[in-house]
Amino acid sequence: MTDRTAHILQNITAISPDDWNHCANPAGDEYNPFLDHRFLRALEESGSAAAETGWQPFHLCLKEAKTTVGVVPIYLKSHSRGEYVFDSGWADAFYRAGGDYYPKMQVSVPFTPATGRRLLVSDSPKRDQIEEQLLHSLVQVAKQIKVSSLHLTFLPKAQWDRAGKFGMLQRMDTQFHWRNNGYDTFEKFLEDLSSKKRKNIRRERRGAVANDITIEWITGSDLKESHWDAFYEFYIDTSNRKWGTTYLTRSFFSLISELMPEQTLLILCKRNGRYIAGAINFIGEKTLFGRNWGCREDHRFLHFETCYYQAIEFAIANQLESVEAGA
Repeated sequence: MTDRTAHILQNITAISPDDWNHCANPAGDEYNPFLDHRFLRALEESGSAAAETGWQPFHLCLKEAKTTVGVVPIYLKSHSRGEYVFDSGWADAFYRAGGDYYPKMQVSVPFTPATGRRLLVSDSPKRDQIEEQLLHSLVQVAKQIKVSSLHLTFLPKAQWDRAGKFGMLQRMDTQFHWRNNGYDTFEKFLEDLSSKKRKNIRRERRGAVANDITIEWITGSDLKESHWDAFYEFYIDTSNRKWGTTYLTRSFFSLISELMPEQTLLILCKRNGRYIAGAINFIGEKTLFGRNWGCREDHRFLHFETCYYQAIEFAIANQLESVEAGA
């Protein structure tokens, strides 16, 4: 076997963006914004994913001589929040048996329930071999630092299968994704539905904007701090009511706007001259990923309009192949 060495990175800035992205989004693979060095940097620099919040960066880097050939996004977790995989039953069982479930080793993108590669390898003919070595290194590191367990979440099927063959316990869940079957307008999409569904969607869309509500798509250089101020207010209010906590800091949104504006889409709803609701989305090579929603006024159908119908309309207008609205 080729001589390769594994190293631990205490933060994402310990590796250059080029070295990370060469493995995370290599040429020939579909671009995933959540694996981008800039996205992880925004999470960490903003204090959203940090030791203080129970997400201590602990990334793995595999080198062949001086060349980075594989990386893995890892966080040492002191709780299970923000993962969108619920393992409280396991934690309880550990405690009842006299053990400590935390810290655990979490291979994931924080606060992001979107499927994507986690064993990140450059476009190499040795990709399978390097993925195997990354898995082996993960297990060895987990044993060395004596964590309770190692978790890899939201894997694509090929890596899910590989982890299973490696002896890891497997679980499955369900998400609902929208597929673009070559539509050039939203109406063309509706033509593929039954008459009843078409009627219901048109009624919902009319109802969503009935109270003089207008909806804007904002991306790229058009994103301003005033937009983020409004959205963060919605995000805080809705997160506190639904989850009792917020994961993302205000500075995260400013950093995202600065670092990757072309991959960021903000859908904002305005009424009587002020923004009242919105949703943040991230633009991949072929997929629009919906993430967070919030509002300061409740209007019937507006949530679905903003997070689903507007997202689908944007995907059609930009020839994206799918919409993943999140969890």
